[in-house]
Amino acid sequence: MLRAARALLAMRHPLDAELAFSELLGTWWGERLPGMDVERLLGEGLITHATASGKPAGLGVLAAITALGTSASQRELAEQGMIALRERGLQAPAWAAQLGAVTPVAVYVSNDRFGDTDDVVCLFSRDAPDSSGSLPPEHALILVLDHNSGGLLRDVWVTTKVDLLLEQCRERARSDDFAHFEQLELSEARALLSRALERTERVVTGAAADPSAGPTVEPVGISAADLTGGSLAAHFALVASRVQRLPHPPEGVSTSPVPVWRRDSRAVLAARFLASDQAAELSDSYAASRCADHIIAHGCDVDSGRPLRVSPRKVESFLLHWLPGRVVLLPEEQESMPHVLAAWVRWAGSRTQLPEALVGATLDAVWETTSAFTKTYRDPARPLGLRQEAVRRLLPDGDFASLARRMFAFPLLASEIVTGAPEEFDPDTSKGRRALLRLDHYGEYEAATPHNGRHHSTGQDRWYRPVTGRDPERERELDRHERLAKRLWDGRPANLWAAARRMLDHGQDRPTVLATLTEVLFSATSESDLRRRLDAL
Repeated sequence: MLRAARALLAMRHPLDAELAFSELLGTWWGERLPGMDVERLLGEGLITHATASGKPAGLGVLAAITALGTSASQRELAEQGMIALRERGLQAPAWAAQLGAVTPVAVYVSNDRFGDTDDVVCLFSRDAPDSSGSLPPEHALILVLDHNSGGLLRDVWVTTKVDLLLEQCRERARSDDFAHFEQLELSEARALLSRALERTERVVTGAAADPSAGPTVEPVGISAADLTGGSLAAHFALVASRVQRLPHPPEGVSTSPVPVWRRDSRAVLAARFLASDQAAELSDSYAASRCADHIIAHGCDVDSGRPLRVSPRKVESFLLHWLPGRVVLLPEEQESMPHVLAAWVRWAGSRTQLPEALVGATLDAVWETTSAFTKTYRDPARPLGLRQEAVRRLLPDGDFASLARRMFAFPLLASEIVTGAPEEFDPDTSKGRRALLRLDHYGEYEAATPHNGRHHSTGQDRWYRPVTGRDPERERELDRHERLAKRLWDGRPANLWAAARRMLDHGQDRPTVLATLTEVLFSATSESDLRRRLDAL
């Protein structure tokens, strides 16, 4: 890397150096090895090596990491290395002092009525304001946000032909009735792009499924490999640096780009849809209600809080990727889903005043995708031998991605043993969780109501025994197991279940894995320490 950096010393323009070093830092972006922080190992290792080199190329590398480093610790270490080399009499290239020293001029967004993607155009300048107080832009950074994949960054590019770019965008908006081009407030753009950067980074690092980081879910059909190649990886460090140059919103002013949809708000939206004329012809009201809930959840959690936005691409993403990867549909729901979705398209299109031509195109996409949906969607619970009642107990939210870890946390929910007393074995309550764990770990059952000594549903003799007395040590153990089981049920943090899978894959039995996870959970000093310990398992 230092040998490559020597060639950069001859560069004259800071933008060229920023692009080159951003590509350099992107060579290991998203690389993951079990038990190892690759970003820290290579990033800080490069800083240490550059400082020890005692050469101008090393000073150039340190200047670039100070401006473009992917973490505050990296930038601080690089700055300390620069000070050490300058004290030895080394001189940095002329462009080094200008790395990252830009001023935001304006931000625009270009999109169309469907709203599948936003092309965010950020203009930056290095010059001082002229006599009129304006800043002539030096370059434009164009970022493509894909809302069908959860608002991720999908592409980035840079141009110095700013005037030509803006004219092309304005001309498209003038000539195309469905195209939009408008200016954003700088602080609003910072909020929008910061969220996109965060979500993209979470997918790349594998943390996207962690509910503790927010209500969003990992985009189905998008992997880290889809994001770490090409221009996005090469420009990611530059993008992160540029977004930091955008101003924060004024104190007390919120510029959150995503509306918050609480459970009651989603229920009201579903009720309004089901009471509409568009939903009047749906014959199975229960299945229609469940399908509407999934459509709304997808729009709120994946599509930047926009359940009413409809488009052909969104329909395809929902039917062919999100539903098969995230939701367990009952047979009647599978049959109803295309019809409910078509009614939703007509209803949402009228509420958002989407032109009839675009509503028609979206409806065509629904019916064209239905055949592929029928072939793609398979009841994922069927190969596991689970009855629908067990699926309902394990997946009250329909989130198929949680099935394996919830069965691991509470295996009795997949059995018929607890069928007769669902309220006593409710995993959403502390009492229900303790009852499940007591029965699972110790073969004891403490019923809320008297039973006749036989199994509730099958008439078979119960294999468990009633609780006799209270063992303090056993109660403390139940407390610890309950906290672990609750985290497994919620999937928090995401790498808790990942660590359990690794141990199971290495042949460790379930009790051993549970004991190890419990020990790690209660020995960690913080959530970040817990994640580090789990990654090391």
